[in-house]
Amino acid sequence: MHKAGFVNIIGNPNVGKSTLMNALVGENLSIITSKAQTTRHRIMGIVNGEDFQIVYNDTPGIVNPHYKLHESMMGFVNSALQDADLFLLVTEIGETFKNQEVLLKIIKSKVPVILVINKIDLSDQQTIIDKMAYWKNQIPRAIIVPCSATEKFNIDTIFEHILNFLPENPPYFPKDELTDKTMRFFVSEIIREKLLLYYQKEIPYSCEVAVESYQELDGIDNISAIIYAERDSQKAILIGHQGQSLKKVGIEARKDIEEFTQKKCFLKLHIKVMKDWRNSDRALKQFGYNPE
Repeated sequence: MHKAGFVNIIGNPNVGKSTLMNALVGENLSIITSKAQTTRHRIMGIVNGEDFQIVYNDTPGIVNPHYKLHESMMGFVNSALQDADLFLLVTEIGETFKNQEVLLKIIKSKVPVILVINKIDLSDQQTIIDKMAYWKNQIPRAIIVPCSATEKFNIDTIFEHILNFLPENPPYFPKDELTDKTMRFFVSEIIREKLLLYYQKEIPYSCEVAVESYQELDGIDNISAIIYAERDSQKAILIGHQGQSLKKVGIEARKDIEEFTQKKCFLKLHIKVMKDWRNSDRALKQFGYNPE
C-alpha cells in the first residue's frame, strides 16, 4: 500500500508557515523573515518515504488585496483550497483569522484539517489550552496541535498525523524530486529574503527579483540577477552610499546560494525601475504570477 497526497499550508501572514514547511521538509525552500507577506508564490516541497509521498504547498499569507500582485497571491490560496487532500491551517496564540471567507471554506470543506497553533514557546500553558478550546469549537473535526516550528517542538506529531490522513495513491512526482521550482526561482527568493532583512518600510515590498542568467561552470555558478523597484528614489536607497547597501545584499545572498547549491557562485546584481509593476498584468506574468 502506497500513500500520497497534497498537504496545503494556509494561514495569515507572519504566523510561521514557511518555518513550519521548512521544518517538515527538512530544507529551506520557503524564505523566512520576521516581516509579513514574505511568501508570494505557492511553493512545493516533496517528502518521500518507502511507502508514502507528501507534497507540501506553502501558500502566500492571506491578505486583503491592495494591488494586482495581492490578487494573484490570493489566487494561489484559493487554488490551494480546491486541490488539497489535507489542510494544514497555521495559526498562532495572539492572532485572529483575518479572512472569514477563507476560514468558512475550510470549515465547510470535507477535507481533513490539522490546525497548528504555532509559536507556543512565546506563551503560557493556560493561554495555549484556551486557544486550543477556541479552535476546537470553530472547527470540531480538526486535529489541534500546539507547536513551535522554530524550536521544532511537536513537528514529529504533526508529521504522524499527516501520514495518518494521506489517501492511498501512487507517487505524484519522481522519488528524487524535492520541489517543482527551479534553481533560478530559489536564487531569486534568497535575494528577495535579503531585501526583506536589510531594508525598511515599503522598499522590500516594492521590489521583485528576476534571475537574468544562470551559467553552471566547472566549480562555480555564474549568476546575474535584476532587482526591480517601482521608483527611482527606491533605486537610490537600494544602492546605498557608494553602493554599500547593494554590496551587502550581494555578499549575504551569495553565502546562502552557495550553501543551498553546495557550490561556489559569482553573483552580480543590477537594479532597474519598473514603475507600478505590482499593478501590471504584463509584469506579473513576467514574474510568474500569471494573473487571470
